[in-house]
Amino acid sequence: MKIFGREPAVLLGLVAVLVKLVAAFGVDVSGEQQAVINAVAAAAVGVALAVMASDGVGAALLGFIQAAIALAVGFGLDWSAEQQAVVLSVAAGVVAMWDRTQVTAPVAPGPPKTVVAP
Repeated sequence: MKIFGREPAVLLGLVAVLVKLVAAFGVDVSGEQQAVINAVAAAAVGVALAVMASDGVGAALLGFIQAAIALAVGFGLDWSAEQQAVVLSVAAGVVAMWDRTQVTAPVAPGPPKTVVAP
């Protein structure tokens, strides 16, 4: 699969190089922050591929949210582990509500069954 006509690995490589370029020219980004930025980019590509394949969108979206929270914490967001867990729980609930409307049974429903009273 391709995104914008390119392989996902090429796009991730471009993001990594751009982050290094920005860090080299004056933006104070630590090595740890660069790693988190690249992880978020990888999660975003995962979401895009899941949407394109129509498979696992919910899981990819939760992974992206988790990566985004890690990015925010890496850049100074002062959330406890408990607060992060609550946000991820809410996100999982919202994704589950959305997923429920998207899932269909693998077989067509049969005729309704009649119950014979004894």
